[in-house]
Amino acid sequence: MSSYNVAPLDKLVEQFEKMPGIGYKTAQRLAYYVLNMSKTDAEDFSDAIREAHEKIHYCKICCNLTDQELCPVCRNERRDKSVICVVETPRDAMAMESTNEYKGTYHILHGAISPLNDIGPDDLKIKELISRLNSDVQEVIMATNPTVEGDATAMYITRLLKPMGIRVTRLAYGIPVGGDLEYADQVTLARALEGRNEL
Repeated sequence: MSSYNVAPLDKLVEQFEKMPGIGYKTAQRLAYYVLNMSKTDAEDFSDAIREAHEKIHYCKICCNLTDQELCPVCRNERRDKSVICVVETPRDAMAMESTNEYKGTYHILHGAISPLNDIGPDDLKIKELISRLNSDVQEVIMATNPTVEGDATAMYITRLLKPMGIRVTRLAYGIPVGGDLEYADQVTLARALEGRNEL
């Protein structure tokens, strides 16, 4: 360490650098930005972090993040409770919501099965999903990411649900809107063919 370094600033940079996708240079920029905040703004920032940690927890039904007993989707009586969309993270549920097309409910797994990272089925919110299934649930949409881990998780859950007589579907994957076929990889093209719809 250089004698030029200031310990509290170094500590602040280290904390920002722990965030996903934040490298040393970006962490430095964020730290200097925080230092240039007014005392009031810095206290508000600190309070927002503390309040989020203290008040946000998992929804008792779908395991999404909420500051109440139930998240807004589970509280909404107009949502279709017969369909559950299973996603890996709260951000994935937000992405689905942004389409304004999906009217069912969600279940957040908080990860995907990944033996290489020591994440097994018991580390996810799969038991909570199973406990939600009753005669009202007609379909479970597997909307895990199109990765090896996401596919393995979808297959694992599908094997659990099939004997229960619940319809299990998987999001279709394929060519993005505006994309050229010549630039698509073989797996994407194969999935686009499998998921084709009648016109």
